[in-house]
Amino acid sequence: MISNQILQNTIDGLKNITRKELSVVEKEGKIIATTEESMIGKQIDGIDNFVLSQAESQQILGYQYFKVYDNGITEYVIQVKGEDEEGYRIGKIASFQIQSLLVAYKERYDKDNFIKNLLLDNLLLVDIYSRAKKLHIENNVHRIVYLIETNLDKELNTVEIVRNIFPSKTKDFVTAVDEYSIILVKELKEKENMEEIEKIAKMIEETLSAESIGKVYISIGTVVSDLKDVSRSYKEAKMALEVGKIFEADKFIVNYEKLGIGRLIYQLPLPLCKMYIKEVLHGLTMDDFDEETLVTVNKFFENNLNVSETSRQLYIHRNTLVYRLDKLQKMTGLDLRNFDDAIIFKITLMVSKYMMCMEKLTY
Repeated sequence: MISNQILQNTIDGLKNITRKELSVVEKEGKIIATTEESMIGKQIDGIDNFVLSQAESQQILGYQYFKVYDNGITEYVIQVKGEDEEGYRIGKIASFQIQSLLVAYKERYDKDNFIKNLLLDNLLLVDIYSRAKKLHIENNVHRIVYLIETNLDKELNTVEIVRNIFPSKTKDFVTAVDEYSIILVKELKEKENMEEIEKIAKMIEETLSAESIGKVYISIGTVVSDLKDVSRSYKEAKMALEVGKIFEADKFIVNYEKLGIGRLIYQLPLPLCKMYIKEVLHGLTMDDFDEETLVTVNKFFENNLNVSETSRQLYIHRNTLVYRLDKLQKMTGLDLRNFDDAIIFKITLMVSKYMMCMEKLTY
């Protein structure tokens, strides 16, 4: 449950304070963390006899041994070099420290399991509230779900990095979904608005990006005030991530509440999308439009159908832009200088992009 690295860091800290050599031994006798180079990877013979005995400590060949319990069962053995009284005291302190870590990690593990099952709708309504009460998790508080997807180096413990961003926040939950996805269930204060919620996402994105050159995508669900609705916020964040990758590929932070028309298109069945494209383009596909035309159209939309500003940003003459728009009108029958036609073609572009992404997933 506790990683060997955490155990190593703990006894390193104790050695810096006490100047005593310490090791953590598995109940089978293998040393898994030590401050003595000569003890690295060693097997302690006869440790199983000590584990099975009633004694809580024992002296053997210049070392003292102390049991660390988990629910009354020996989980680890602490080895301290020296048979003096000071070694005994330090051994008791070390075993108490490791045992406290075991309790803390076990509690966090239980909470992680609860949150995972809550997000995946694996709990009955009555179980949600009863288990939350046992784990001291409040019900009626404002929470929001952040879904973090990253392709950072596998050797980096991304979950711990995210946890360390909120070191003093014991009411926030961070758990891994898979190798690349992490969920943060964050408790909010009454006055925290959407701007502050997005600032938190930006802080997470900047922190993780600083650890690696890999890309980090963060999506945000909606605020919920009941524990049972946390799964809904997670589903919204999941949808926001998928929709954002299709329609807002240049953005690294996507908010479910700001998906706009992309959220509607994402929920359309593919046969209906194909029917719409066929009706609007009269048998044409997006492959029939050259890149120059599509770049021009997108820039025209970005500038709210302003011909002068679009031609300036594209570094082309106004008449050249008009010519390109006329060419598109001949192909489709849509005049993008007309607001209604512009809306139809904008939706056509988005539907085509959605269809392309869905077809890629199918293959």
